[in-house]
Amino acid sequence: MITGIIGRKVGMTQLFDPDGRAWPATVIKAGPCVVVQAKTKATDGYESVQLGLVEEKPARVRKPIAGHFKKAGVPPTRVRREVKVAEGGEPVKPGDQVLVSMFTQGDRVDVIGTSRGKGFQGVMKRHNFAGGAATHGSMFHRAPGSIGASSYPSRVVKGMRAAGHMGDARVTTRNLRIVRIDPDNHLLVVHGAVPGAPNGYVVIRRAVAAKKVKTPMAEKVEKVQKAVKGKK
Repeated sequence: MITGIIGRKVGMTQLFDPDGRAWPATVIKAGPCVVVQAKTKATDGYESVQLGLVEEKPARVRKPIAGHFKKAGVPPTRVRREVKVAEGGEPVKPGDQVLVSMFTQGDRVDVIGTSRGKGFQGVMKRHNFAGGAATHGSMFHRAPGSIGASSYPSRVVKGMRAAGHMGDARVTTRNLRIVRIDPDNHLLVVHGAVPGAPNGYVVIRRAVAAKKVKTPMAEKVEKVQKAVKGKK
């Protein structure tokens, strides 16, 4: 069984509980995807599949990549990602479709994407440093402070938090709950935010360490449902 699917972040919206309280949610267009290559322990040493995201605009690829897709018997795609295959599922072969219907409402998923790039930033914004005093002539406001000892080791140790490039990195948001699925339009709505800007590509996979976390919204819904059953 394939554990993930490629998608594109559409944007954020709001969902309302029965009490009228608004909760943040993210809309993702997940799929349709096609299996480009199936890797097995016999041939590659591990089991996974390479998925291609089918989009409206056809992809233009060079001859080596075109041959890769021709071997699989599927049209070329611009975006390709590799996802794991769960043990004990049905065998997967090139050409198989992967749709958003693989998930159900209430499932927990991990969303992997690329965070927004913020360029070169200082230590206060990049690492949440507190900074120095703002008044009384301190002359030390947004500087990093000491970065090492002078006598020993007489160098800046590796891993020292300093100013530098911020964002534009792979980020995984874990244990997001699926609150709505629209198979006809390939849409998936998850509670909370996912990494990246709108129209950014993400991978949605089944949660590796799924936790049954009750959000305030879920607790309110349960209370309303119990109240309705009690009246009956």
